[in-house]
Amino acid sequence: MNFKNYLLIGSAFLATSVMFMACDDEETNEIVTPPEKEDPEEEKPDTPAVDESTIIWPADTVVNLTDHYVVPAGKSLVIEAGAQIIVSTEGVGANHVPIEFTVEGNLYCQGTAEKPVLFSIAEEDRLPENIFNEDFMWGGIVATETCEEMLIDHTIIEYTGGQVVDGSPAAAAGIYTAGDDAYPQITTNNINGRYVITNSIIRNGWSDGIYMMGGQGIIAHNTFAANGFDGAEAVNVKAGCQVDVAGNIMYSPNTNGLKLSSSGQSENRGQAKVQAYNNTIINAGWRRDGEKGGCVYVEKNVLANVFNNLMVNCKFRAMTPSFSIPNNPEEGYDDSSVIDYNYYASGSSRSEVTFPDESGVAYAWEGYNYAHEDYNVGVVDLNSIIATENDLKDPMFVNYDLSGVSLTNYLYDDSWDFSLQAGSPALTGAYSGSDASMQPYFGTTGLTVNGETYTSPAIEPWFGARGE
Repeated sequence: MNFKNYLLIGSAFLATSVMFMACDDEETNEIVTPPEKEDPEEEKPDTPAVDESTIIWPADTVVNLTDHYVVPAGKSLVIEAGAQIIVSTEGVGANHVPIEFTVEGNLYCQGTAEKPVLFSIAEEDRLPENIFNEDFMWGGIVATETCEEMLIDHTIIEYTGGQVVDGSPAAAAGIYTAGDDAYPQITTNNINGRYVITNSIIRNGWSDGIYMMGGQGIIAHNTFAANGFDGAEAVNVKAGCQVDVAGNIMYSPNTNGLKLSSSGQSENRGQAKVQAYNNTIINAGWRRDGEKGGCVYVEKNVLANVFNNLMVNCKFRAMTPSFSIPNNPEEGYDDSSVIDYNYYASGSSRSEVTFPDESGVAYAWEGYNYAHEDYNVGVVDLNSIIATENDLKDPMFVNYDLSGVSLTNYLYDDSWDFSLQAGSPALTGAYSGSDASMQPYFGTTGLTVNGETYTSPAIEPWFGARGE
């Protein structure tokens, strides 16, 4: 049974061809390389001078990418507020290889709430029916092993997930495999890199929202929506990473909001370490078949503390496969992990797609109480709040109908408000955060990116991303 059918129903830097224009100027100039602020004397008095290693794409401009783009090693690209990067869906060459945005140097996307940076396709193609249409997807942002820093702040990244094929830069670099992989929206691959992804929207992608294969990271206060078509997660972490994931909204990931794994661990690529707290995960796991997926998946010796998260209408609870074989890089999770003090809420909606020959689960409350082989009963979620058929544990969102939105829906409504109303049961009972081992990795010292230090959010005394 092909689950896809259910969804259909219901490098060279100098070789890059770029179109660059001001948003409010109808004149378009084709150039070989994006314009740089090369003469400090011509800059505005309040604009700091930059050295020749820095490339700047100015605020409120449009860059049309018609070929693969590379930020070269040793250079930094700054994309200022309001800039739009519009990627052609024609691809490259006779094989129409999806266009890839490769970062070998450093990337700093410096949007604001009023003027976010945008990575997208042509406006007329941004349609609901194209969200998982391979003909309208580009290759995503791929930070290679030489990328030392990346800042994605107030940035929208959408319509990614083109298939990795022969001729794809990521395949040639050995990052992904032609014919087997689709591009995540953001990839990191430097175990010594520093990555801050915050206040951004990462949506409408065939594969993972963020796929971290290396580096120190802060992933905070983002909104993920419609990540993954027939697999994939909002955030996927592998060996070689140390990351705080906090304060995010994750809406309708195909499989999990969080997949945390130390897969690939070796002498050179250390154990994955993750603090995941105060996230809100909604409608996870319903858009795929099988008994895998549903909100959080922790495996292969990852050291993961997962707490104070609010799971809403997800298919299953947190899973720890092979938990009977702990502390083994090829098997279960690190048993020093704490996966507890989470809140599992359910509406009364029944999924229109069920798989009777597998779990047969049709309601969120049913999945939470299912006898799943990957539930570590008595250890994982020992102190968590879990909905039942007779007590759905409504968290009382300001504006979201738990029983009125289809469990397989992936279209995000900007009018939704996942803040908690006064009197919400999810405002109390969360973990206090006093244990030193459960503190954010970058809550005090922070991560310094482009000369500025960013710190992870504090642990909040409620469940989910937003309190009152």
